[in-house]
Amino acid sequence: MKKTINQKAWFMVLPVLILVAFSAVIPLMTVVNYSVQDTFGNNEFFWVGLEWFEEVLHSERIHDALGRQALFTIIILTIEIPLGIFVALHMPKRSGLWSSLCLVLVALPLLIPWNVVGTIWQIFGRVDIGLLGYMLDQMGIDYNYTQNSFAAWCTIIVMDVWHWTSLVVLLCYAGLKSIPDAYYQAAKIDQASRWAVFRYIELPKMKGVLLIAILLRFMDSFMIYTEPFVVTGGGPGNATTFLSIDLVKMAIGQFDLGPAAAFSLIYFLVILLVSWVFYTVMVHSDTKDMS
Repeated sequence: MKKTINQKAWFMVLPVLILVAFSAVIPLMTVVNYSVQDTFGNNEFFWVGLEWFEEVLHSERIHDALGRQALFTIIILTIEIPLGIFVALHMPKRSGLWSSLCLVLVALPLLIPWNVVGTIWQIFGRVDIGLLGYMLDQMGIDYNYTQNSFAAWCTIIVMDVWHWTSLVVLLCYAGLKSIPDAYYQAAKIDQASRWAVFRYIELPKMKGVLLIAILLRFMDSFMIYTEPFVVTGGGPGNATTFLSIDLVKMAIGQFDLGPAAAFSLIYFLVILLVSWVFYTVMVHSDTKDMS
């Protein structure tokens, strides 16, 4: 007897598909359209092919922004991943009031909107009214994130670490909570060292969530815009002008729609490619663990 397949379920997901089309696919097609055309105004366009892509790929300005972006992402991952593991390892494992309080305190920075985070650190770092800037000035440290590139970088990095390390901590803590007590009991019987417990029990169990944490932090740090824009505006000079800030300046500040559209597509493809690599590694790792 031939099995009848009910296709009515598609009507349930049709509103979602329409919403995605309007919110993602149609804007993306508009960007693609702008990336291969030019205009002199009056809504008149003419075909230029891949001219804007070639201009973007050979632009020294964008190469510099890409270098700053890559450096920022590497620094963020290098600090936040080990720090998140360290904090998660020292959080209470048993459920209770203290454990719940620690989780709430750790999660608090994640509840603050990005623009508010930038405003907080913009005020916090000011020498005249900010606590951090005032304390460093009293200690004799020349700190001015609006004029000193190194100070601006330090401020943005510390701000991002304060804001997003909590995400890594919570993911690692979830991985640690999934480890049965029998593993620790067996390690205690074998008189395993603390490093051995971490190396052979805790780290393998956290491998999956760590890959997720690295993927999420890469995507967010590589697309960061609001926080550095609020704090430094991309300055001093172009010291903190990352790819997203440079893209906004090109599209809105200079109104170069063609190059900006090509730039955004290349930007999107880079993030998509790296995310695909992370996803492939995650799937391969899960398959290897199951076999």
